[in-house]
Amino acid sequence: MNQPSSHGIAARTSSAVRAVGLGASAGGLIALEQFLAHVPPSSGLAYVVVQHLDPTQKAMLAELLQRCTAMEVLEATDTMRMEPDVVYVIPPNKELTVAGGLLHLAEPAHPRGMRLPIDLLFASLARDQGEQAIGVVLSGMGSDGTLGLQAIKSQGGLTLAQLPASAQFDSMPQSAIAAGCIDIIGLAAELPDRIGRHIDEKHGTAPPPEDDAGNHSGQALGAILGLLRDRCKHDLSDYKPSTLRRRIQRRLGVHGLTTTDAYEKFVQENPQELDLLFKEMLIGVTSFFRDPSVWQELKDVVMPALLARCSPGARLRAWVVGCSTGEEAYSLAMVFREALKEHPGAERCSLQIFASDLSADAIAAARKGLYPLKIVDDVEPARLARFFTRQGGGFLISKKIREMVLFAQHDVILDPPFTKLDLLSCRNLMIYFNAALQSRLMPLFSYSLRPGGALLLGGSETIGTWQALFTPMSQKSRLYWRTENSINAGSAYFPISLRRATNRLPQEFKVSPSAVVLPSNLQTHAEQALLQEFSPAAVLVTDQGDVVYINGSVGKYLEPASGKANWNIHVMARPAIRAQIAAALRQAVQDKCRVEVRGLRLSEEPTQPSVDVIVKLMQEPHSLAGLAMIVFRDVAAPVLAKRRRRASAGAADPQMVEELQRCKDEIQALRQEMRASAEELQAANEELQSTNEELQSANEELTTSKEESQSMNEELQTLNQELQTKLDDLALAQSDMQNLLNSTDIATLFLDSALNVRRYTEKITRIIHLREGDIGRPLTDLASTLNYPALNDDARQTLKTLTFTEKEITTTDGFWFLVRIKPYRTLADVIQGVVITLIDITAAKELESRLRKG
Repeated sequence: MNQPSSHGIAARTSSAVRAVGLGASAGGLIALEQFLAHVPPSSGLAYVVVQHLDPTQKAMLAELLQRCTAMEVLEATDTMRMEPDVVYVIPPNKELTVAGGLLHLAEPAHPRGMRLPIDLLFASLARDQGEQAIGVVLSGMGSDGTLGLQAIKSQGGLTLAQLPASAQFDSMPQSAIAAGCIDIIGLAAELPDRIGRHIDEKHGTAPPPEDDAGNHSGQALGAILGLLRDRCKHDLSDYKPSTLRRRIQRRLGVHGLTTTDAYEKFVQENPQELDLLFKEMLIGVTSFFRDPSVWQELKDVVMPALLARCSPGARLRAWVVGCSTGEEAYSLAMVFREALKEHPGAERCSLQIFASDLSADAIAAARKGLYPLKIVDDVEPARLARFFTRQGGGFLISKKIREMVLFAQHDVILDPPFTKLDLLSCRNLMIYFNAALQSRLMPLFSYSLRPGGALLLGGSETIGTWQALFTPMSQKSRLYWRTENSINAGSAYFPISLRRATNRLPQEFKVSPSAVVLPSNLQTHAEQALLQEFSPAAVLVTDQGDVVYINGSVGKYLEPASGKANWNIHVMARPAIRAQIAAALRQAVQDKCRVEVRGLRLSEEPTQPSVDVIVKLMQEPHSLAGLAMIVFRDVAAPVLAKRRRRASAGAADPQMVEELQRCKDEIQALRQEMRASAEELQAANEELQSTNEELQSANEELTTSKEESQSMNEELQTLNQELQTKLDDLALAQSDMQNLLNSTDIATLFLDSALNVRRYTEKITRIIHLREGDIGRPLTDLASTLNYPALNDDARQTLKTLTFTEKEITTTDGFWFLVRIKPYRTLADVIQGVVITLIDITAAKELESRLRKG
């Protein structure tokens, strides 16, 4: 295995030692041993190990890890200074953090079963070392470590996870990988080398990157974007090339590659890398109340203006584009709440905030509303106390603020926008887009805002050449008012060809709005001009109501629904005509016929024109079979005015009277049905609410029990693994002792306190007839060749008096043995039996006999 350059790494560690955080739980001992065994002894890094340990047992982790590494392994103590090439291990029943190059120990803040010590360590590394932080999550159950790795990732640090397939318990690495916060995935033994290579790449010891302007690099970048588009269904080609290359360069460093061409081949061979690259592209930098002066102006100027024109009971609408993990959207909600409190009489107004982002992971984190403790640097104490509650290792946004914000995964480039907005915030998003896309988005934002609505941009963003659409409120804070100049969907860049809808559109209807090829003959030119000028507004829909094609301006009859983008006629139709269109579409599909609905009104104003709706199920051409065409035709209002004048003159129309009576009867019947249905729904809702509360309570109890059981199980797994390692050591020591005793060639017999056989050497089997099955048998039951009938009595006397006994005894086959009987003492100096040794002195006795005869 290639080892990283220890000299290069050590040279870069100056006053503060760079630390690697290692988090593990059940099954983690093996993974830690594999990791540390492959760390070079002079890496220049410190290694901080946190494992879920049983708080009631003495830890053996430091002792066990010392056997697999040449580095010194120490159990951490409070305020211990980290040194390079040293491993620091968390002690039992403690929380370990890093700050200022020192290790800090604290008593656990949560009961057993609710502790997340790995998250705590990683979060402290992120705060202390920023982009220098390195976090590694290894085998374990649960999800401890995921939030901490996200904190490291947000600071630009390096995050690694053990390959789940190689982990004894894969829940912890799997959770971190699923959260999208892992840079490198590999075997535990491979990760040290990957860390070293990444450091060398980042600090210039690797070859320099290629020239970005090269043709090959541009082609490779285009190919990578194409693969991303096919894999993730999002087009990033309108992002600035410098942004794309910078994010790709980070992945090059992670994998030890030097060229974009090499990375293109890598992603083709490893498609899962595209998911990690896409998440890398979407990394957002945000915080609560970023640029405080902007938020103060928003509170002092914009909010009072919006509240002044808000009628009692009305709801203002706001859209936060590129909300990332939600800090900006929640900041806007808090500012609105504060503005309401400062403007008496406006309490009945409310604000609905739509917050969108391309990253599903960021949206999921935003919906939770749980943020780390470090937000105390961005949120004033008064706001923190009013809008947040302390939960675990962070702060949770209050429910009343969360309910003001609706989060949705949304692509501002491809998905329809939110409309009828009073405030639109798009801060520090367009800096990643090229000039063409920025120019297309400005008219779209103008179309989305109501006249007099406010636009908030980032500090490095401007409205460009669209001064006619926006009036600057404050050039410094990039706040603008939308002018009265109207922008419609036809002139604005309006994402109308949806990805989902066009997949179902027949091939000949998939036209590009940006490039329409005109035919060459005059008749076709004329027909096309007539269609564009005089054809009625119409939409082509599927039998389920999904819009696949739009003709003309349908903004009077349809509008994009709030919330997640939904291109369906049933939610886009104006409320006044929605039910009639749904009924007509259902009838046309069922009866395969043409259905006409006349005289529908879009408002209650009698002077407003009505609209006729025609729904026809398409049969020809064959490519349109099964689709339905919905046509809208305006009907002028004067016809109704003439009828009313005739009616007021006293000439009542019997047909009209009859129709009115029928309508009244239908309305009365519908009211009764709705009243009965409402009562039934109310009763059902109350039952469901009661059941839901019970289930929620039971679920909370079960969740708590599960977490406690899982934590204890992890601790027991760790303890079991340590004990198993100790047992292996003891088994090896026993084998060593047995070999030592046998090698002495001395017959030895070990007896317990009851003078039963405990152990013996092979040599004694020639004198006392012993087999393996005789372990535990009394000494008196054993047959021997010794002429020593008092052996049992002497052994008992030694056990009783603790005196040493030594006698010379003959055997029936003519041998002499020196028999010694000693007490058996344990390491704790406790007598637990006797030891009998028999030394062969036959040769000495024969020599003595010859000397006497001589």
